[in-house]
Amino acid sequence: MRDLRCLRCQGRMGHVFTEHIQLGKTSMIFGDWPNLLAGALLTEVYCCKNCGRLEFFAAEPVDDSPELPQVICPVCGRSHDFDFPSCPFCKHNY
Repeated sequence: MRDLRCLRCQGRMGHVFTEHIQLGKTSMIFGDWPNLLAGALLTEVYCCKNCGRLEFFAAEPVDDSPELPQVICPVCGRSHDFDFPSCPFCKHNY
C-alpha cells in the first residue's frame, strides 16, 4: 500500500479497494462486444479520511508500447506509425 496525502487538504489517504475498471465502450451495432473485448485495467482506489476525495492508481505497470507497428522512413530515418501515407516529418510519399 502507498502512503499518500490528499492533494486538496493534505489529509492521509487510506486504501479502499482494488478493482478492475472496464475499458472500451458500447456500440450501437455490436452492443457490448467491443466493451468486453477491450479488457480491464486493475486499479487501486484510495479515499481521503478528511474530505472524501477519491484517487485512482494503476495497480500494475501499464504497457506504454506503441499501439501500431512502426516503420522507418527511408529518407529521414525517423520512426512513425506504419499507416501514414507519407512521412509526418519529411513528407516523403510511400
